[in-house]
Amino acid sequence: MSGHSKWASIKHKKGAADAKRGKIFTKIIREIAVAARAGGGDPDKNPRLRKAIQDAKNANMPADNVKRAIQKGTGQLEGASYEEAIFEGYGPGGVAIYLTVLTDNRNRTVSEIRHIFTKNGGTIGTQGCVAFRFKRGGYIDIEKAAVAEEKLMDLALNAGADDITDEGDVWEVITSADKFDAVLEAIKKEGIETVEATNGYIPEDYTKVEGKQAHQTLKLVEELEDHDDVQTVAANFDISPEDLASYEGA
Repeated sequence: MSGHSKWASIKHKKGAADAKRGKIFTKIIREIAVAARAGGGDPDKNPRLRKAIQDAKNANMPADNVKRAIQKGTGQLEGASYEEAIFEGYGPGGVAIYLTVLTDNRNRTVSEIRHIFTKNGGTIGTQGCVAFRFKRGGYIDIEKAAVAEEKLMDLALNAGADDITDEGDVWEVITSADKFDAVLEAIKKEGIETVEATNGYIPEDYTKVEGKQAHQTLKLVEELEDHDDVQTVAANFDISPEDLASYEGA
């Protein structure tokens, strides 16, 4: 049991997503601008931009914000120029961590990310040190109360999902990267609310951490997710429900 699904569920229940909506907007705006710069401002011809715009809609971002971000990306409005980067490292107990980043100041970002790792018992690694432990893919977490397993199974698999797993409080739908949008759209069309939906990187293996190391790992991941420059965080931690629950109450 990976632990990240229950971690997502805990964040959802604590209202963390709502509390950090401003930061979520910042991350999406950056992604829209970079996508528009790389592939043009027409979402019909730019799949990456189309996905970013859908993320903005899911986050209830005002349409004007989306429009301005596209215009900044295409050069119609002035704006910062963001560089894409990958950071890799290790958390407590050897947990592998893989970050995607958009930054307008790489040196500043490296310094800040290194500080977050160090103060939470981790280290930044060299390029490629953990990349092989992740694969491209998506996961969609849904609270069990929101849908029956059989209905979700039929819906998701028919839409192209690879698998559905039982992660305690949530169902986790696993997809390939190219099927993620279709599966998520099929789920949303049925009015099923998701706890978390991420198309990024999925661990190939898991590292068990317990007690203090488990709490340090969660703190590290939480602070990395909270950093404005970090777009996605993938970590291969395996943490028990008991350690997750005790962190929730900490």
